[in-house]
Amino acid sequence: MKIDLTDTTASKINKALVQGRHAIGTPAVGMVLTMVIVTDEENAYDALKAAEEASREHPSRTLVVIKRVARTPRDRTQSRLDAEVRVGSDAGTGETVILRTYGEVSDHADSVVLPLLLPDAPVVVWWPVDAPDIPSKDPLGALAQRRITDMYAVEAPLAALEARVSSYAPGDTDLAWTRLTPWRSMLAAALDQARTPVISAAVESEAENPSAELLARWLGARLHVPVERVVTAGPVVTAVRLGTEKGEILIDRPEGPLATLSLPGQPARTLALKVRSTSELIAEELRRLDADEMYAIALRGEAAEENTSHV
Repeated sequence: MKIDLTDTTASKINKALVQGRHAIGTPAVGMVLTMVIVTDEENAYDALKAAEEASREHPSRTLVVIKRVARTPRDRTQSRLDAEVRVGSDAGTGETVILRTYGEVSDHADSVVLPLLLPDAPVVVWWPVDAPDIPSKDPLGALAQRRITDMYAVEAPLAALEARVSSYAPGDTDLAWTRLTPWRSMLAAALDQARTPVISAAVESEAENPSAELLARWLGARLHVPVERVVTAGPVVTAVRLGTEKGEILIDRPEGPLATLSLPGQPARTLALKVRSTSELIAEELRRLDADEMYAIALRGEAAEENTSHV
């Protein structure tokens, strides 16, 4: 069910949500969090689709904030809020409200969003593009326990990474880091099997790849070894090489969903290591909403206080 509201208020939107739930016969609210997506019109469809797919695992109220760009003098002086309310099959497993803000309302989007948050439920804010310089100090970001950005969406990802180092606050994370979870798991398993100290490391990827840079910093912090960055033609991280006294540990994924794992003295094995969809990445981030200490360590390239003999 869809309800369109023009020149509306947060109070009227809440009433429309109640009306929609009653109309489809599901007045009870069983959602576990509020997902706020801050985006533009061009990227709104893909972001909302990813959030709806992730809501199958994490039923949520999704609020999509689209700040409309003023194109005429009248647009610049006009202050208005339009909304599209979706419930039932039109909203995945939760509820969706698409908010389009005009004029001064765009400068105070937090005052629109605040009354629409689920009571006593975590808040996650995701910027698919155009994230603020300091997410935790953004008015919408300040409402959230988890703030998700994506360095792949900017023109200079490594410059954005350095900015994230200085602006990091507990609760920040980035999908460039989330994309590394399968790599980190595979590397940890490989080191557990090899049981030998690492004396050198190298990460191979295309140039300006933020995930590769985070992986290199994480390995350096956890293993206390220098990590070489090697530029290849691959679209993502293509290989990680760990030098040991017994030989090289290699995870090689030049292309496709499969990787080859090579350990000293053992035959090579083929393992699944696919590039995951945005909805899978978002679903992973919603599984834990506490501070991601490993992301902070990877950003800064610092060793953790605990034992760091293994990754």
